[in-house]
Amino acid sequence: QVQLVESGGGLVQAGGSLRLSCAASGRIFSGNPMGWYRQAPGKQRELVATITSGGSTNYAGSVKGRFTISRDNAKNAVYLQMNSVRPEDTAVYYCWTTSSGSMYWGQGTQVTVSS
Repeated sequence: QVQLVESGGGLVQAGGSLRLSCAASGRIFSGNPMGWYRQAPGKQRELVATITSGGSTNYAGSVKGRFTISRDNAKNAVYLQMNSVRPEDTAVYYCWTTSSGSMYWGQGTQVTVSS
């Protein structure tokens, strides 16, 4: 079992910044990829960004150039720095990882961007 706990969500004005954190525990290995997904009201969950253990990253087109994903393998943690946020970034953000063929999700953290 893997447990993921997110923190750092909240209310921010458009154009502002926010940093999300996720701490993993349990049967987690530093070699596992980690990432962030989000789900806005009435919409499907979508990928935001992922990062491999070696630091290779992948971003959704809508956040590329504004968001930065990073990780600390020693702490089994992943972060999402969100800059120049927009109202359309409003969503519940979920931390994600995969381990031993199973996918794991955090409980989610709400990010609300006011215009």
